[in-house]
Amino acid sequence: MKDEAKDIATQPIEAQAAPEGEAAPKTPAKKKRVRKAKATDANAALEARIGYSFADPNQLIQAITHVSALKSGRKRGDSYQRLEFLGDHVLGLVVSDMLYHAFPNADEGELSKRLAELVRKESCADVAKSLGLLDDIKLGSVGPSADARLRKSVLGDICEAVIGAIFLDGGHAAAAEFVKRNWTERMHKPRRPLRDPKTVLQEWAQGKGLPTPVYREVERTGPHHDPQFRVAVDLPGLAPAEGIGGSKRAAEKVAASVMIEREGVGGGNDG
Repeated sequence: MKDEAKDIATQPIEAQAAPEGEAAPKTPAKKKRVRKAKATDANAALEARIGYSFADPNQLIQAITHVSALKSGRKRGDSYQRLEFLGDHVLGLVVSDMLYHAFPNADEGELSKRLAELVRKESCADVAKSLGLLDDIKLGSVGPSADARLRKSVLGDICEAVIGAIFLDGGHAAAAEFVKRNWTERMHKPRRPLRDPKTVLQEWAQGKGLPTPVYREVERTGPHHDPQFRVAVDLPGLAPAEGIGGSKRAAEKVAASVMIEREGVGGGNDG
């Protein structure tokens, strides 16, 4: 019996049977393999959402890693920041090329406005949200409230970093494909007017042989330090349109936008 007990005691920990009904304890090596497998599955799921499979997965990991998640001794360049710099310029080049070919009649001023709208951080953040990147960002221990705030603040940067990572891993063609897939619809349907609605309405009125639109204050409400203005815009033969804003100019813009939409006036968004 002593010899049997000795044999069991000298067996590797993994070979010893766990008590009946209990799972065998995981060794450090096995835990490492499990963690690696989970990380691989997470990367595969992220790549599927992005629509690009990385030859070097470390490029993707760096693109979603915030400075706060770096271990001591690692450089800030090991975070998303350098890739963001690269991705920002790749995005600008690809979108500029898209705009140049999509809007052959647009002048430099209009193309510049369209470009600025499409590459702004808010637009990049919208793309990142649509791809579900918010929860993929790797942060350090910053606390629950700071965690949520930080994720939102760097979301646009992370999107640009992903573009930079794709560019490094697969070249210009792969990065351009990613940008076109996620920006084409936005290019044809910008979220914000590209031109001042008052200017659009005035040019449309002139083209119809109508006089310049007339804006009149209908009502002012609220305290002196925080007023609200209701303004109407008039054109002969058309029903007035009204808008509300914190200033007369803001209210006039809203009123012009209301009339533009109601009359089906093209505001430069269709290309």
